[in-house]
Amino acid sequence: MDATPPPCDLAGLSVLVTRPAQQSTRLCELIERAHGRPVRFPALEILGPVDKHAARAQLDAARDADLLIFVSANAVQYAFPLLPDQLPLDIGVAAVGSATARALREVGLDPTQVPERMDSEGLLALPALRDMTGRTVFVLRGNGGRELIRDTLEARGADVRQVEVYRRRLPQRPAATDNLVRGWSQLVDVVTASSQAILDNLFTLLGDDGVQHLRDTPLVVVSQRLAEHAAARGCAVVHVAASARDDDVVDTLCAVNDDVA
Repeated sequence: MDATPPPCDLAGLSVLVTRPAQQSTRLCELIERAHGRPVRFPALEILGPVDKHAARAQLDAARDADLLIFVSANAVQYAFPLLPDQLPLDIGVAAVGSATARALREVGLDPTQVPERMDSEGLLALPALRDMTGRTVFVLRGNGGRELIRDTLEARGADVRQVEVYRRRLPQRPAATDNLVRGWSQLVDVVTASSQAILDNLFTLLGDDGVQHLRDTPLVVVSQRLAEHAAARGCAVVHVAASARDDDVVDTLCAVNDDVA
């Protein structure tokens, strides 16, 4: 951890952190540094592809691609070991958001296309992706994702090949869930959710007794699209962070704390 001062004093604010267990450490540390209380409740598991050898075989053709699109930091983590050892120096590399771009740089791939609006719509609005006639594009993604990127780029003339390099899975219901639901008013002041899958899984994991607590508790999400999905599911108070970056989530928690204080 760096020595940067926390953006505010969360004054004991209890935050339900729902990211996959292996991806929640830094956010929890930042909350603690701001004198908040993270409550870890992973609502999503991330696993590698069902058939790693099949995914590697699909990605072998990536050496002839014009553009690689990574839809998330998870896509970087699980795709990079499966990519060919040598990729063309002039191959395009696109990241849907800043966290994905950072993950690419950490493995030595310099992203050439990163949108300001950090989602699929923002990526597709980039000038470099408007005319895709005759270009071969690999979309590296997880299972069950939206088809917007593929459908849009195919309509613009691209040959799009999607490769599922990781899997999302609903975790087993934690043994402590019933205690969490019974003690919700003392244990949870605000909930965080960084994807639609996480939010939907929360509704499943908390069960009938916990769903109303979730709907009545302030919720911090990482995109307007996710905020709209949360509202459609009955969440009454939804705050949108500037991005999925941990620092931006904590900044939004500071604003929530001001509202509830």
